[in-house]
Amino acid sequence: MAGEKAEGAGHGAGHIIQSLVANLLIALSKGVAAAFTGSGALLAETLHSLADCGNQLLLLLGVNRARQPPTPAHPLGFGRVLYFWSFMVALLLFTGGGVFSLYEGIHKFRHPEPVGTLWLGMVILAVSLLIEGWATLGNIRDMNRRRGARPFLRYIRETKDSDLVVIFGENSAAVVGLVFAMLALVAASVTGDGRWDAAGSMAIGAVLVVVAVFLAVEVKSLLVGESADPEVELIARELVAADPRLVEMINCITIQQGPGEVLVALKIRFQSELTADGVSRAIDEFERRLRERAPCVRWSFVEPDLKVQARAA
Repeated sequence: MAGEKAEGAGHGAGHIIQSLVANLLIALSKGVAAAFTGSGALLAETLHSLADCGNQLLLLLGVNRARQPPTPAHPLGFGRVLYFWSFMVALLLFTGGGVFSLYEGIHKFRHPEPVGTLWLGMVILAVSLLIEGWATLGNIRDMNRRRGARPFLRYIRETKDSDLVVIFGENSAAVVGLVFAMLALVAASVTGDGRWDAAGSMAIGAVLVVVAVFLAVEVKSLLVGESADPEVELIARELVAADPRLVEMINCITIQQGPGEVLVALKIRFQSELTADGVSRAIDEFERRLRERAPCVRWSFVEPDLKVQARAA
């Protein structure tokens, strides 16, 4: 698992750019359809896609900033910058997409308007659904490669690749929203009651709010400072047990500093007869083996303890 997480560290922004291009095309087509049909659900979906475009630009900014090398002011690098921008995306998805769609739906419900040009709206929604579905499937393939043997839902909760999870949340919400928009458009056209269209807009808003809250909760944990995958500590314990110079691991703290960037701080008891030079060599070899087994470990700090274990009286 630690090796899989390290692969996540090296992933580029291809999945973000893919979703950005898809959403630009979708936003343009939805906007045309909303103008011709007067559909509130289509307008909500247009604004949703535009908001997604802005969000993906923010994620691209975060990916770029997270790659900056460490500085004296930020000695552990800028990996958590991506978590900050991911959290901002969740907030914008909540306000720019969810809340506005709910507002538009309530307004249309109180002042319903007839929906026209059904065929145009359905064609554009169907094309949008195909494009959004293509982007979502690509996102799922990326996640399947990185989750290994872990169940999909567990991976979503545990992964440190916040940008990947945010893109998946946006894309999956868009797919569900498009289905709601199609159902609302058909119901409003068949019944002649514009309140169905308003209900579709409110349903889209509710989906976006739920997804945004979920993403905000998940990313907040990473932003505050979350431990790395448990596999990192397990690997460290295995390495300690395999080296006769190391008696036991007293303590181990792991912190996720960014996607695929882990800090490890350990306190290890060494054999009491080791010299200072011997302890130094043992630490260097331990850290080298740790990085080989868990490439996601970028920083490791080992505090030696040479106390002799207590003997029974």
